[in-house]
Amino acid sequence: MSRTPPGQTPPGRPRSESARIAVLHAVDDMLVEQGYAAMTMKGIAERAGVGRQTVYRWWSTKAEILLEASTSDAAHELATEPRPRPTDDLVAFLQALTAFLTVSPAGLAYRALLGEAQHDTVVRDLVRSADLVGTATAAVLARVRPNAPRMPPPPLATAQLAGPVVAVILETGNPLPATLLVDHAELLLTAWTSEPTR
Repeated sequence: MSRTPPGQTPPGRPRSESARIAVLHAVDDMLVEQGYAAMTMKGIAERAGVGRQTVYRWWSTKAEILLEASTSDAAHELATEPRPRPTDDLVAFLQALTAFLTVSPAGLAYRALLGEAQHDTVVRDLVRSADLVGTATAAVLARVRPNAPRMPPPPLATAQLAGPVVAVILETGNPLPATLLVDHAELLLTAWTSEPTR
C-alpha cells in the first residue's frame, strides 16, 4: 500500500487547513505534556477536535504528523543569513541549530523522532528522507566552501559541523556553551583551510 510522503496532500478529499493546523498544534502540545510514547492517533484527534478518520486520511502514524510539524518550522528556523566572515557564518548556523534542538517545539519533535528512529525502522526511514538538519547544514556549507578548499565532501562536512552539537544535546539535554560553538567553528575552518602536516 503506497503512502503519501509527509507534508504532501493525498489524492481525494482536500484537507481542511484549520483541522491540519489543529492536529499539528496538538502533537506539539502532547509531546511536551505526555512524551512521544504516550501519544496515540486517537488522543491526537481528540486533542485537535477532529475525527480520527480525518487524521488517518492525512497521516498513517504519529511519527508522520510530528515530522510534518517539524519540517516547515525547521526550514525557517535553521536558515541563516550569510555573514561576511566564514567563521561568523558557521557560528550563526550552530546557534540556530542549538536553539532549534533545545527551545523550538519543532526541534523537540525532531529529537523525539531521532530517539524513536533508533529502534523503529519506519521512523528511521522517515527521518532520513526528510533530512532536516542535513539540508539546512548543506546550505551554510555551500556558502563557506569557496573559502575552505580542504572541506571534505558534503556528507562528512555536514557531520563534522552539526554532529557534535546534535550529539551533545541528545546525550546530555544541554547545549554546548556559546564559546565552544565559536571554538568548534574556528577549529573546523582551520582544518578546512590548512595544508596537512606530513
